[in-house]
Amino acid sequence: MPGPEPILRRQLRFWGAVQGVGFRYRARWAAQGLGLTGWVQNLSDGSVLMQVQGLEQDIDRMILQIEAGRYVQIENFESKSLPPEPHEYGFSIRED
Repeated sequence: MPGPEPILRRQLRFWGAVQGVGFRYRARWAAQGLGLTGWVQNLSDGSVLMQVQGLEQDIDRMILQIEAGRYVQIENFESKSLPPEPHEYGFSIRED
């Protein structure tokens, strides 16, 4: 019988219509609803950087929920794995 699914941490960077469209607020709303932790931040080049931690399928659901935003258009994103942070609680919006 397989054990529990591993908790993953991903750093994601998004490009497209991702600033000024409620992206960070949708990310926080989705993360809270899915029990994910991490943070999201606008970058000066117009992209958005996010670190998110939880089950893989919940991280995937979060991205779909963000994309469902009325004005959000993700044109491209990159993802890299990071080691989980065991003492992280909640999901925050970091100011620029």
